[in-house]
Amino acid sequence: MRYRPLGRTGLSVSEIGFGAASYWGLRRFPEREAAGLVHRAIDLGVTFFDTGPGYSRGEAEPRLGRALKGRDRDRLVVATKAGTFHAGGGRMGRDFRSQAIVASLERSLLRLGLDHVDLLQLHGPAADELTDELFEALADLRRRGLARAFGANSFDPKVIDAIIDAPGFDAVMLDYNVLRPERGPAIARAAEMGKGVLAGMPLAMGHVDGQMRKYRGLQDLWYAARALKNHRDEVRRAGAFEFLRRLEGLTAAQASLAYVLGNPGVSVAVVGTTRPRHLEDNVAASGLVLPPNLRSRIEAAQS
Repeated sequence: MRYRPLGRTGLSVSEIGFGAASYWGLRRFPEREAAGLVHRAIDLGVTFFDTGPGYSRGEAEPRLGRALKGRDRDRLVVATKAGTFHAGGGRMGRDFRSQAIVASLERSLLRLGLDHVDLLQLHGPAADELTDELFEALADLRRRGLARAFGANSFDPKVIDAIIDAPGFDAVMLDYNVLRPERGPAIARAAEMGKGVLAGMPLAMGHVDGQMRKYRGLQDLWYAARALKNHRDEVRRAGAFEFLRRLEGLTAAQASLAYVLGNPGVSVAVVGTTRPRHLEDNVAASGLVLPPNLRSRIEAAQS
């Protein structure tokens, strides 16, 4: 595993991060298997773990906390989110008032069993919710030692720009993959300003390597249903990258991750999985360099 600086935070993170969310965090996914994936990731050199209070119907944070119990905390970089939460019945609530963000982190620390998180990210804020009062609250959390660094994530280009421009943020998380090359300029600008960049959805939700066509368990049906509900355009556009599934000595996932990590502005590619083999394949992408002809084929498919 190779490691990169998370902007100017002073934190070093593994190139491949573990996304503790989605099906991994649901109760229907066995606790023993979920914890085993976290332990295997740590053994493989993964140090960055990303979760949030709203993930997996509110079950992801406490599950990650249980999985990390007894592990060497000094080696790990744990990130969580604030601003959204599980409101029951499969619904997500949102509250970006300063007092709500403070209370959210305090609850997250209890669920995670930690005295601080390394990175607290606002989860999908609107630009007008990034108020001076909010940044004052974040600065106070830093003074109290409850969070070392702050950031936010968004899929909205205008909000992404606002996050990058905000002096109170140390990092930005955005969706970056072979289907989203247009994020490149934002990544370059963030890196130039000394901010860490977290690449979310680096495998394009598994659409590029055809995961939704492979039914080997309940999790596959769950992910396929989510894709058809929320990501139909990505499923359609992924067809242009079927050549990645026929590479010799390289899986489509590894090629996709190598593409993302080929951008020097990216600090970490955050990937979720429910299978040890996928985890191991993903980790093996650290340090890979795409051959020039393969990168050219990817860029041609993007146009």
